[in-house]
Amino acid sequence: MLDFRSIETFLWVVKLGSFRGAAQRLNTTQPAISQRIAQLEREMGMKLLNRDHRVASPTPSGRQMMVYAEKLIGLRAAMMAEIGDRSAMRGVMRLGVAETIVHTWLPRLVKSVNEVYPNLSLEIEVDITPNLTGRLLAQEIELAFVVGPLSASGVHNRVLADYPIGFLASPSLGLGKGPVTPADLARFPIITFPRKTKPYEVVREVFDRPELPPIRLHASASLATVIHMAVEGLGIAVIPDAIVANELADGRLQLLDTDLAIAPLTFTASWLASPDVVAVERVAELARQIAQSSLAVDAPAQARH
Repeated sequence: MLDFRSIETFLWVVKLGSFRGAAQRLNTTQPAISQRIAQLEREMGMKLLNRDHRVASPTPSGRQMMVYAEKLIGLRAAMMAEIGDRSAMRGVMRLGVAETIVHTWLPRLVKSVNEVYPNLSLEIEVDITPNLTGRLLAQEIELAFVVGPLSASGVHNRVLADYPIGFLASPSLGLGKGPVTPADLARFPIITFPRKTKPYEVVREVFDRPELPPIRLHASASLATVIHMAVEGLGIAVIPDAIVANELADGRLQLLDTDLAIAPLTFTASWLASPDVVAVERVAELARQIAQSSLAVDAPAQARH
């Protein structure tokens, strides 16, 4: 008798093109994947996969099987979502997170997932949006919190929150009183997100003016490093002010008054279309609720600065 585990295994081998990828996705071993596929082929009485040069591709019968496998896994996911209890949501979800989220509400999300879905484990990878996008499209992660929305084919996006970008400096730089002109800002090094990110390019364009001298633009993949450098008076940080609420509150940083406008960063929860995405969609919605509530809490504090 066919079981869902073998069908799910077959689906992921086809989607990922390898037994190794399916083993990582299903948190098991390659021998276990091979055993499940062999069992499924015996029960179906036909070969479902071609195994050439370590790449697994469906046979004509396998392609037909794939249509029904997607339907069955999708129906199972829908049934569990409607009828099953929260503890039935189990397994490992690979989550990619931009560092801005780490410095704002990620701990609250992890705590909520632990409480709401006690049998669901998270594997969290922190990186810049371009790298996380590549990993999502390669199906090496299931869910990404990134600067979006992502426009690649098959990607679903759910807006989490918009984060205003601020010009932040140590009081030691003497820029905290009154409006600060672009020329005033350009006298100091500008510290921001790493190269190949949208914020880096935007900051560079903002200061690309003929009347301004070439700026010294320091880039770092570590927001903790950016914040530390700004607190030490080594330059002006151009980052979301939501991530430095503590530094603003205790006076280590000031939000500068300038007419330079940078569009807020829109963060989305992004994932690939799949028949079994109920867990992903639920965590994405939980993240959206937490992100929105975090903005509501932070708004009064930011208004005071």
